Amino acid sequence: MTEQSPQFSFEFFPPKSSEGMEKLKATRDELMTLNPKYVSVTFGAGGSTQQGTIETIQEMLNAGLDAAPHLSCIGSTEANIRELLNLYIDMGVKRIVALRGDMPSGMGEAGELHYANELVEFIRKETGDHFHIEVAAYPEFHPQAKSATADLDNFARKVKAGANAAITQYFFNLDAYLHFIEECAKRDVDIPIVPGIMPITNIKNLSRFSDMCGADIPRWLRLRLEAYGDDLESLKAFGLEVTTELSQRLLDAGAPGLHFYTMNQAGPTQTVMSNLS
Repeated sequence: MTEQSPQFSFEFFPPKSSEGMEKLKATRDELMTLNPKYVSVTFGAGGSTQQGTIETIQEMLNAGLDAAPHLSCIGSTEANIRELLNLYIDMGVKRIVALRGDMPSGMGEAGELHYANELVEFIRKETGDHFHIEVAAYPEFHPQAKSATADLDNFARKVKAGANAAITQYFFNLDAYLHFIEECAKRDVDIPIVPGIMPITNIKNLSRFSDMCGADIPRWLRLRLEAYGDDLESLKAFGLEVTTELSQRLLDAGAPGLHFYTMNQAGPTQTVMSNLS
Protein backbone atom coordinates (compact mmCIF):
# COMPACT_ATOMS: atom_id res chain seq x y z
CA MET A 1 0.00 0.00 0.00
CA THR A 2 1.06 3.63 -0.17
CA GLU A 3 0.81 6.92 1.70
CA GLN A 4 1.38 8.95 -1.47
CA SER A 5 -1.46 10.65 -3.33
CA PRO A 6 -3.34 8.07 -5.41
CA GLN A 7 -2.70 8.02 -9.17
CA PHE A 8 -5.47 7.45 -11.71
CA SER A 9 -5.17 5.91 -15.16
CA PHE A 10 -7.56 5.01 -17.97
CA GLU A 11 -7.72 2.12 -20.42
CA PHE A 12 -8.97 2.39 -23.99
CA PHE A 13 -9.30 -0.05 -26.88
CA PRO A 14 -8.37 0.73 -30.50
CA PRO A 15 -11.42 1.79 -32.55
CA LYS A 16 -12.38 -0.20 -35.63
CA SER A 17 -13.36 2.77 -37.80
CA SER A 18 -12.55 6.42 -38.43
CA GLU A 19 -15.85 7.32 -36.76
CA GLY A 20 -14.82 5.29 -33.72
CA MET A 21 -11.49 7.12 -33.61
CA GLU A 22 -13.24 10.50 -33.61
CA LYS A 23 -15.45 9.36 -30.74
CA LEU A 24 -12.41 8.14 -28.86
CA LYS A 25 -10.67 11.49 -29.33
CA ALA A 26 -13.70 13.20 -27.79
CA THR A 27 -13.65 10.73 -24.89
CA ARG A 28 -9.91 11.26 -24.46
CA ASP A 29 -10.31 15.04 -24.39
CA GLU A 30 -12.99 14.80 -21.68
CA LEU A 31 -10.97 12.42 -19.50
CA MET A 32 -7.75 14.41 -19.91
CA THR A 33 -9.30 17.05 -17.66
CA LEU A 34 -9.00 14.51 -14.81
CA ASN A 35 -5.18 14.55 -15.20
CA PRO A 36 -4.50 10.81 -15.51
CA LYS A 37 -1.05 9.51 -14.68
CA TYR A 38 -1.15 7.61 -17.98
CA VAL A 39 -3.51 5.89 -20.39
CA SER A 40 -3.22 2.38 -21.79
CA VAL A 41 -4.42 0.90 -25.08
CA THR A 42 -5.38 -2.76 -25.48
CA PHE A 43 -5.01 -5.18 -28.40
CA GLY A 44 -6.95 -8.15 -29.78
CA ALA A 45 -6.10 -11.81 -29.18
CA GLY A 46 -2.65 -12.66 -30.47
CA GLY A 47 -2.01 -8.98 -31.19
CA SER A 48 -4.69 -9.03 -33.90
CA THR A 49 -5.41 -5.30 -33.55
CA GLN A 50 -1.77 -4.29 -33.04
CA GLN A 51 -1.79 -1.74 -35.87
CA GLY A 52 -4.85 -0.12 -34.34
CA THR A 53 -3.08 -0.10 -30.99
CA ILE A 54 -0.06 1.65 -32.52
CA GLU A 55 -2.24 4.28 -34.22
CA THR A 56 -4.23 4.90 -31.04
CA ILE A 57 -1.06 5.20 -28.96
CA GLN A 58 0.24 7.78 -31.43
CA GLU A 59 -2.98 9.78 -31.06
CA MET A 60 -2.63 9.71 -27.28
CA LEU A 61 1.02 10.77 -27.46
CA ASN A 62 0.12 13.60 -29.83
CA ALA A 63 -2.36 14.82 -27.22
CA GLY A 64 0.42 15.02 -24.64
CA LEU A 65 -0.52 11.91 -22.65
CA ASP A 66 1.83 9.27 -21.25
CA ALA A 67 0.48 6.38 -23.34
CA ALA A 68 1.17 2.70 -22.65
CA PRO A 69 0.51 0.05 -25.29
CA HIS A 70 -0.50 -3.41 -24.18
CA LEU A 71 2.00 -5.95 -25.50
CA SER A 72 1.51 -9.72 -25.52
CA CYS A 73 3.83 -12.60 -26.28
CA ILE A 74 1.37 -15.39 -27.17
CA GLY A 75 1.36 -16.08 -30.90
CA SER A 76 4.34 -13.78 -31.52
CA THR A 77 8.07 -14.19 -32.02
CA GLU A 78 11.02 -12.55 -30.32
CA ALA A 79 11.80 -10.79 -33.61
CA ASN A 80 8.30 -9.34 -33.83
CA ILE A 81 8.35 -8.21 -30.22
CA ARG A 82 11.82 -6.66 -30.68
CA GLU A 83 10.53 -4.76 -33.73
CA LEU A 84 7.56 -3.44 -31.74
CA LEU A 85 9.77 -2.40 -28.82
CA ASN A 86 12.06 -0.47 -31.15
CA LEU A 87 9.06 1.18 -32.83
CA TYR A 88 7.65 2.24 -29.46
CA ILE A 89 11.01 3.66 -28.41
CA ASP A 90 11.14 5.69 -31.64
CA MET A 91 7.58 6.92 -30.99
CA GLY A 92 8.53 8.14 -27.54
CA VAL A 93 6.66 5.50 -25.53
CA LYS A 94 8.03 5.16 -21.99
CA ARG A 95 5.55 2.70 -20.50
CA ILE A 96 4.30 -0.78 -21.52
CA VAL A 97 1.65 -3.14 -20.17
CA ALA A 98 3.26 -6.58 -20.61
CA LEU A 99 0.85 -9.52 -20.82
CA ARG A 100 0.85 -13.15 -21.82
CA GLY A 101 -2.24 -12.55 -23.94
CA ASP A 102 -4.82 -14.95 -25.36
CA MET A 103 -4.37 -17.37 -28.23
CA PRO A 104 -6.66 -16.35 -31.10
CA SER A 105 -9.05 -18.99 -32.41
CA GLY A 106 -7.45 -21.22 -35.03
CA MET A 107 -3.84 -20.32 -34.18
CA GLY A 108 -1.79 -23.41 -33.45
CA GLU A 109 1.56 -21.96 -32.36
CA ALA A 110 1.98 -20.22 -29.00
CA GLY A 111 5.12 -18.38 -30.06
CA GLU A 112 8.64 -18.32 -28.61
CA LEU A 113 7.64 -16.75 -25.28
CA HIS A 114 4.87 -18.51 -23.39
CA TYR A 115 4.43 -16.53 -20.17
CA ALA A 116 4.33 -12.90 -19.09
CA ASN A 117 7.43 -13.26 -16.89
CA GLU A 118 9.37 -14.35 -20.01
CA LEU A 119 8.07 -11.28 -21.86
CA VAL A 120 9.13 -8.98 -19.00
CA GLU A 121 12.59 -10.59 -18.98
CA PHE A 122 12.85 -10.13 -22.75
CA ILE A 123 11.84 -6.46 -22.58
CA ARG A 124 14.44 -5.83 -19.89
CA LYS A 125 17.12 -7.70 -21.85
CA GLU A 126 16.38 -5.75 -25.04
CA THR A 127 15.69 -2.28 -23.66
CA GLY A 128 17.12 -2.11 -20.14
CA ASP A 129 15.23 0.32 -17.95
CA HIS A 130 13.76 2.36 -20.81
CA PHE A 131 10.20 1.20 -20.15
CA HIS A 132 8.12 1.39 -17.01
CA ILE A 133 6.50 -2.07 -17.14
CA GLU A 134 3.01 -2.80 -15.82
CA VAL A 135 1.83 -6.41 -15.51
CA ALA A 136 -1.54 -7.98 -14.76
CA ALA A 137 -2.69 -9.18 -11.34
CA TYR A 138 -5.71 -11.32 -10.48
CA PRO A 139 -7.08 -10.87 -6.94
CA GLU A 140 -9.68 -13.56 -7.68
CA PHE A 141 -7.03 -15.57 -9.52
CA HIS A 142 -6.54 -16.24 -13.21
CA PRO A 143 -9.26 -18.51 -14.63
CA GLN A 144 -6.59 -20.81 -16.13
CA ALA A 145 -4.45 -21.01 -12.96
CA LYS A 146 -3.89 -24.48 -11.52
CA SER A 147 -4.46 -23.13 -8.02
CA ALA A 148 -4.53 -19.90 -6.02
CA THR A 149 -1.00 -20.57 -4.78
CA ALA A 150 0.29 -21.25 -8.30
CA ASP A 151 -1.24 -18.00 -9.53
CA LEU A 152 0.38 -16.00 -6.73
CA ASP A 153 3.73 -17.63 -7.49
CA ASN A 154 3.32 -16.79 -11.18
CA PHE A 155 2.61 -13.17 -10.29
CA ALA A 156 5.71 -13.02 -8.08
CA ARG A 157 7.80 -14.32 -11.00
CA LYS A 158 6.57 -11.48 -13.22
CA VAL A 159 7.52 -8.95 -10.59
CA LYS A 160 10.97 -10.43 -10.02
CA ALA A 161 11.53 -10.49 -13.78
CA GLY A 162 11.49 -6.69 -13.74
CA ALA A 163 7.92 -5.33 -13.50
CA ASN A 164 7.52 -1.88 -11.93
CA ALA A 165 3.82 -2.04 -11.09
CA ALA A 166 0.68 -4.10 -11.64
CA ILE A 167 -2.93 -3.51 -12.68
CA THR A 168 -5.56 -5.91 -11.41
CA GLN A 169 -8.43 -7.50 -13.25
CA TYR A 170 -11.60 -5.75 -12.13
CA PHE A 171 -13.40 -7.18 -9.10
CA PHE A 172 -16.23 -6.27 -6.74
CA ASN A 173 -14.95 -7.91 -3.56
CA LEU A 174 -12.72 -5.65 -1.48
CA ASP A 175 -11.53 -8.53 0.69
CA ALA A 176 -10.23 -10.37 -2.38
CA TYR A 177 -7.91 -7.44 -3.13
CA LEU A 178 -6.76 -7.01 0.47
CA HIS A 179 -6.04 -10.72 0.82
CA PHE A 180 -4.12 -10.68 -2.48
CA ILE A 181 -1.97 -7.80 -1.21
CA GLU A 182 -1.24 -9.69 2.01
CA GLU A 183 -0.22 -12.82 0.11
CA CYS A 184 2.03 -10.81 -2.21
CA ALA A 185 3.78 -9.25 0.79
CA LYS A 186 4.58 -12.75 2.04
CA ARG A 187 6.38 -13.31 -1.28
CA ASP A 188 8.38 -10.07 -0.93
CA VAL A 189 6.37 -8.41 -3.70
CA ASP A 190 6.42 -4.69 -2.94
CA ILE A 191 5.46 -2.99 -6.23
CA PRO A 192 2.30 -0.86 -6.47
CA ILE A 193 -0.71 -3.08 -7.26
CA VAL A 194 -3.41 -0.80 -8.68
CA PRO A 195 -7.03 -2.00 -8.62
CA GLY A 196 -8.75 -2.19 -11.98
CA ILE A 197 -12.19 -0.55 -11.88
CA MET A 198 -15.04 -1.46 -14.22
CA PRO A 199 -17.86 1.12 -13.95
CA ILE A 200 -21.14 -0.81 -13.91
CA THR A 201 -23.54 0.44 -16.58
CA ASN A 202 -24.96 -2.68 -18.28
CA ILE A 203 -25.66 -6.08 -16.71
CA LYS A 204 -25.52 -8.02 -19.99
CA ASN A 205 -22.10 -6.68 -20.96
CA LEU A 206 -20.80 -7.03 -17.42
CA SER A 207 -21.92 -10.67 -17.25
CA ARG A 208 -20.33 -11.43 -20.61
CA PHE A 209 -17.00 -9.79 -19.71
CA SER A 210 -16.96 -11.44 -16.30
CA ASP A 211 -17.60 -14.90 -17.72
CA MET A 212 -14.64 -14.45 -20.06
CA CYS A 213 -12.15 -13.11 -17.52
CA GLY A 214 -13.23 -14.97 -14.40
CA ALA A 215 -14.30 -11.90 -12.41
CA ASP A 216 -16.94 -12.75 -9.80
CA ILE A 217 -20.18 -10.76 -9.67
CA PRO A 218 -21.49 -11.27 -6.12
CA ARG A 219 -24.96 -12.82 -6.04
CA TRP A 220 -26.48 -9.83 -4.24
CA LEU A 221 -25.11 -7.45 -6.86
CA ARG A 222 -26.21 -9.54 -9.83
CA LEU A 223 -29.76 -9.87 -8.43
CA ARG A 224 -30.01 -6.15 -7.67
CA LEU A 225 -28.88 -5.29 -11.20
CA GLU A 226 -31.23 -7.82 -12.80
CA ALA A 227 -34.15 -6.44 -10.76
CA TYR A 228 -34.03 -3.17 -12.71
CA GLY A 229 -35.08 -4.99 -15.87
CA ASP A 230 -35.47 -2.50 -18.71
CA ASP A 231 -35.00 0.52 -16.44
CA LEU A 232 -31.48 1.12 -17.74
CA GLU A 233 -31.08 4.59 -16.25
CA SER A 234 -31.81 3.35 -12.72
CA LEU A 235 -29.55 0.35 -13.26
CA LYS A 236 -26.72 2.62 -14.39
CA ALA A 237 -27.21 5.00 -11.45
CA PHE A 238 -27.11 2.11 -8.98
CA GLY A 239 -24.15 0.51 -10.76
CA LEU A 240 -22.09 3.68 -10.61
CA GLU A 241 -23.02 4.12 -6.94
CA VAL A 242 -21.66 0.62 -6.26
CA THR A 243 -18.54 1.35 -8.31
CA THR A 244 -17.95 4.61 -6.44
CA GLU A 245 -18.33 2.95 -3.04
CA LEU A 246 -15.85 0.20 -3.97
CA SER A 247 -13.39 2.77 -5.35
CA GLN A 248 -13.60 4.89 -2.20
CA ARG A 249 -13.14 1.88 0.08
CA LEU A 250 -10.09 0.82 -1.91
CA LEU A 251 -8.51 4.26 -1.62
CA ASP A 252 -9.36 4.41 2.09
CA ALA A 253 -7.65 1.01 2.50
CA GLY A 254 -4.46 2.42 0.95
CA ALA A 255 -4.67 1.37 -2.70
CA PRO A 256 -2.00 3.30 -4.68
CA GLY A 257 -4.52 4.44 -7.29
CA LEU A 258 -7.28 3.25 -9.60
CA HIS A 259 -7.13 2.07 -13.23
CA PHE A 260 -10.46 2.58 -15.00
CA TYR A 261 -11.63 0.28 -17.78
CA THR A 262 -13.42 3.05 -19.69
CA MET A 263 -14.83 1.00 -22.60
CA ASN A 264 -14.04 4.16 -24.64
CA GLN A 265 -16.71 6.13 -22.75
CA ALA A 266 -16.06 9.22 -20.66
CA GLY A 267 -19.30 9.57 -18.68
CA PRO A 268 -19.16 6.57 -16.30
CA THR A 269 -15.54 7.20 -15.29
CA GLN A 270 -16.21 10.93 -14.87
CA THR A 271 -19.17 10.15 -12.59
CA VAL A 272 -17.17 7.85 -10.34
CA MET A 273 -14.20 10.20 -10.20
CA SER A 274 -16.41 13.20 -9.34
CA ASN A 275 -18.12 11.21 -6.57
CA LEU A 276 -14.86 10.26 -4.85
CA SER A 277 -14.05 12.38 -1.82
